[in-house]
Amino acid sequence: MRRLVRNPFLWLAAFAVWFGTLWWLSSRVNDFPPGLDFRFSDKLLHFGWFFGGALMFSAFLYRFTPDSPRWGRSLALTVLVVGLTGALDEWHQSHVPGRSGNDPADFTADLLGAFAGAIAFRKAHRLLA
Repeated sequence: MRRLVRNPFLWLAAFAVWFGTLWWLSSRVNDFPPGLDFRFSDKLLHFGWFFGGALMFSAFLYRFTPDSPRWGRSLALTVLVVGLTGALDEWHQSHVPGRSGNDPADFTADLLGAFAGAIAFRKAHRLLA
Protein backbone atom coordinates (compact mmCIF):
# COMPACT_ATOMS: atom_id res chain seq x y z
CA MET A 1 0.00 0.00 0.00
CA ARG A 2 2.82 2.40 0.88
CA ARG A 3 4.36 1.89 -2.56
CA LEU A 4 1.06 2.68 -4.25
CA VAL A 5 0.66 5.94 -2.30
CA ARG A 6 4.16 6.96 -3.38
CA ASN A 7 3.34 6.54 -7.06
CA PRO A 8 2.78 9.98 -8.62
CA PHE A 9 0.42 8.53 -11.22
CA LEU A 10 -1.98 7.40 -8.49
CA TRP A 11 -2.38 11.07 -7.59
CA LEU A 12 -2.70 12.09 -11.23
CA ALA A 13 -5.43 9.46 -11.65
CA ALA A 14 -7.16 10.76 -8.51
CA PHE A 15 -6.99 14.28 -9.95
CA ALA A 16 -8.47 13.02 -13.23
CA VAL A 17 -11.37 11.39 -11.35
CA TRP A 18 -11.82 14.64 -9.39
CA PHE A 19 -11.95 16.57 -12.69
CA GLY A 20 -14.39 14.12 -14.27
CA THR A 21 -16.67 14.31 -11.25
CA LEU A 22 -16.51 18.11 -11.36
CA TRP A 23 -17.49 18.06 -15.04
CA TRP A 24 -20.38 15.69 -14.34
CA LEU A 25 -21.61 17.78 -11.40
CA SER A 26 -21.35 20.96 -13.49
CA SER A 27 -23.48 19.36 -16.18
CA ARG A 28 -26.43 19.09 -13.80
CA VAL A 29 -28.86 21.67 -12.48
CA ASN A 30 -28.08 22.83 -8.96
CA ASP A 31 -30.02 20.81 -6.44
CA PHE A 32 -28.58 21.46 -3.00
CA PRO A 33 -29.29 18.87 -0.34
CA PRO A 34 -31.38 20.09 2.62
CA GLY A 35 -29.20 22.03 5.03
CA LEU A 36 -26.75 23.12 2.32
CA ASP A 37 -28.95 25.79 0.82
CA PHE A 38 -27.86 28.64 3.10
CA ARG A 39 -26.43 31.91 1.78
CA PHE A 40 -23.00 31.46 0.15
CA SER A 41 -23.16 27.68 0.52
CA ASP A 42 -22.16 27.35 -3.13
CA LYS A 43 -19.00 29.37 -2.43
CA LEU A 44 -18.15 27.05 0.45
CA LEU A 45 -18.68 24.03 -1.82
CA HIS A 46 -16.48 25.58 -4.53
CA PHE A 47 -13.75 26.28 -1.99
CA GLY A 48 -13.87 22.76 -0.55
CA TRP A 49 -13.97 21.03 -3.92
CA PHE A 50 -10.99 22.96 -5.25
CA PHE A 51 -9.13 22.52 -1.96
CA GLY A 52 -9.39 18.76 -2.51
CA GLY A 53 -8.29 19.03 -6.13
CA ALA A 54 -5.25 21.05 -5.07
CA LEU A 55 -4.31 18.41 -2.50
CA MET A 56 -4.33 15.72 -5.20
CA PHE A 57 -2.43 17.78 -7.75
CA SER A 58 0.13 18.84 -5.13
CA ALA A 59 0.65 15.20 -4.16
CA PHE A 60 1.21 14.36 -7.82
CA LEU A 61 3.91 17.03 -8.14
CA TYR A 62 5.53 16.17 -4.81
CA ARG A 63 5.95 12.48 -5.60
CA PHE A 64 8.23 13.34 -8.55
CA THR A 65 10.82 15.04 -6.32
CA PRO A 66 10.15 13.97 -2.74
CA ASP A 67 13.78 14.42 -1.68
CA SER A 68 14.05 18.01 -2.88
CA PRO A 69 10.59 19.52 -3.38
CA ARG A 70 10.40 22.96 -4.93
CA TRP A 71 7.51 24.37 -2.94
CA GLY A 72 7.25 27.73 -4.67
CA ARG A 73 7.03 26.13 -8.09
CA SER A 74 4.60 23.52 -6.81
CA LEU A 75 2.35 26.19 -5.29
CA ALA A 76 2.35 28.26 -8.48
CA LEU A 77 1.75 25.27 -10.76
CA THR A 78 -1.01 23.88 -8.54
CA VAL A 79 -2.85 27.21 -8.35
CA LEU A 80 -2.41 27.67 -12.11
CA VAL A 81 -3.68 24.21 -13.11
CA VAL A 82 -6.49 24.03 -10.56
CA GLY A 83 -7.39 27.68 -11.26
CA LEU A 84 -7.60 27.01 -15.00
CA THR A 85 -9.82 24.05 -14.15
CA GLY A 86 -12.06 26.47 -12.23
CA ALA A 87 -12.19 28.82 -15.21
CA LEU A 88 -13.05 25.93 -17.53
CA ASP A 89 -15.74 24.81 -15.08
CA GLU A 90 -17.30 28.28 -15.03
CA TRP A 91 -17.26 28.42 -18.84
CA HIS A 92 -18.79 24.93 -19.02
CA GLN A 93 -21.58 25.88 -16.61
CA SER A 94 -22.49 28.86 -18.79
CA HIS A 95 -23.44 26.38 -21.55
CA VAL A 96 -25.56 24.07 -19.38
CA PRO A 97 -29.32 24.79 -19.48
CA GLY A 98 -30.56 25.83 -16.05
CA ARG A 99 -27.07 26.80 -14.85
CA SER A 100 -25.28 30.11 -14.76
CA GLY A 101 -21.56 30.30 -15.23
CA ASN A 102 -18.73 32.79 -15.36
CA ASP A 103 -19.43 33.88 -11.79
CA PRO A 104 -16.40 35.84 -10.50
CA ALA A 105 -17.27 34.95 -6.89
CA ASP A 106 -17.31 31.22 -7.72
CA PHE A 107 -13.99 31.52 -9.53
CA THR A 108 -12.52 33.41 -6.56
CA ALA A 109 -13.66 30.61 -4.24
CA ASP A 110 -12.03 28.12 -6.63
CA LEU A 111 -8.73 30.01 -6.56
CA LEU A 112 -8.78 30.41 -2.78
CA GLY A 113 -9.49 26.71 -2.38
CA ALA A 114 -6.63 25.84 -4.75
CA PHE A 115 -4.23 28.08 -2.85
CA ALA A 116 -5.32 26.79 0.56
CA GLY A 117 -5.13 23.17 -0.62
CA ALA A 118 -1.58 23.64 -1.93
CA ILE A 119 -0.52 25.28 1.34
CA ALA A 120 -2.19 22.53 3.39
CA PHE A 121 -0.39 19.87 1.37
CA ARG A 122 2.92 21.63 2.01
CA LYS A 123 2.23 21.41 5.74
CA ALA A 124 1.11 17.76 5.64
CA HIS A 125 3.35 16.31 2.89
CA ARG A 126 5.22 14.11 5.34
CA LEU A 127 2.21 11.82 5.39
CA LEU A 128 3.26 10.65 1.91
CA ALA A 129 6.95 10.22 2.78
